[in-house]
Amino acid sequence: MQISPSASLAPYIKSYTVVTIDKDLRDEVFYPSGYIDLIINISGGFAATVINGQHKNTPDIELLGHLTLPTRLSAAKGTSVLIARIFPHAATLFFSDPLSEFTNYATDMYDVTGSENRNLYDRIMNTGDLCSKINVLEKYFLQKLKKNESHLKKVAILHALNQQLFMNQNVLNLPVIAQSSGLSERYIQKLYLTNMGISPSSFASVTRFNKSLPMVLNTPESLTTIAYHCGYYDQAHFIKEFKKFTGITPSASRHSLIKNDTDLQQAVNIGF
Repeated sequence: MQISPSASLAPYIKSYTVVTIDKDLRDEVFYPSGYIDLIINISGGFAATVINGQHKNTPDIELLGHLTLPTRLSAAKGTSVLIARIFPHAATLFFSDPLSEFTNYATDMYDVTGSENRNLYDRIMNTGDLCSKINVLEKYFLQKLKKNESHLKKVAILHALNQQLFMNQNVLNLPVIAQSSGLSERYIQKLYLTNMGISPSSFASVTRFNKSLPMVLNTPESLTTIAYHCGYYDQAHFIKEFKKFTGITPSASRHSLIKNDTDLQQAVNIGF
């Protein structure tokens, strides 16, 4: 179930999604989305991630940063989570730490600002229906947005840089982007790392991967065709990057989809 944010937050938040796990999951592949997710456990059920071999149980409120390393998800049947999916250029509006602190990590938000996030979680859980829970979350984001208005200029610059990247088929040409934007390559690198938590080259790789993923999972296209369509040098380059993110090959991913069915894969990927 996906719900759109209010008009004020739509430029910064992609969606609110509720995922309820309908069967026990164990070590399922979790694909990097290119977004940053604030995840609220609204059921009290069990879930855990393993990122780069490090196991972490999902707390009441978790911030899942950019993923560029193999990740697995385990969850108990009946577990429900509410996810606020934040556009990559906008996360700095809502979280004050350098975003690189959250990359390849599932952060317990009680460790960031304990009292504030405990209060947020209590208010979410003390409301009745889903719309009320999202309203609580929206008020939280709007307060953060007002507090961090000074960051809006950098957010706009990042959004424009990302658009240039997308227009170039997710192939990074940093000198060209720097020249067209009037910014130095060094400044662009710093802007991405501090405000998005990921380098321009890594972000290009993640977006290229996400362009390939629906073709891998939902079409019979050959890996060579997918590779060239999505901006990889060749099939070998595509397989290497896919495995770098997921720990498995594209072919293995297809077999997993056949084994587990589409609904399960959508749950694991939180709406890929």
